[in-house]
Amino acid sequence: MRQNVRQVAVSSPIHLFSFGFGAGLSPVAPGTVGTLVGLAAYLALVPLGPAAYTAVVVLVFLAGCWTCGQTASALGVHDHPGIVADEIVGYLITMWYVPFQWYWILAGFILFRIFDIWKPWPVSWADRDVAGGFGIMLDDVLAALYAMLCLHGMVWAVQVI
Repeated sequence: MRQNVRQVAVSSPIHLFSFGFGAGLSPVAPGTVGTLVGLAAYLALVPLGPAAYTAVVVLVFLAGCWTCGQTASALGVHDHPGIVADEIVGYLITMWYVPFQWYWILAGFILFRIFDIWKPWPVSWADRDVAGGFGIMLDDVLAALYAMLCLHGMVWAVQVI
């Protein structure tokens, strides 16, 4: 099956996007590797400013809904671990309007991974019960919202002290 997954992942730009441009092919922790691609995307998008950053995140989310659905269908697996476009968008949402400093970048990475793996409700519900590409993306968006709220709380707490 691994060879089939690799063949699908590189067979079209749609699947390559879903696989985080190859990050999802990592034999170890593909979600974490996909989140690293999200971190790289964040570093590239920050100079664009908040409005453009938000617009790109929305566009990548919408593209991810479609491409992840197509890739899941091609693989015959709802949310294959190699599909990591959702992790990329999740990290970008986590970092929305966060100060651009290395410790917030690292904290956002750790918080997003915690919530993406832990899957508190409603993340677990979306992961289990929402179908298609939208479902693949939704659980990571919800995990990202948890991470973003925690991160903004941390930023606020540090500014108050």
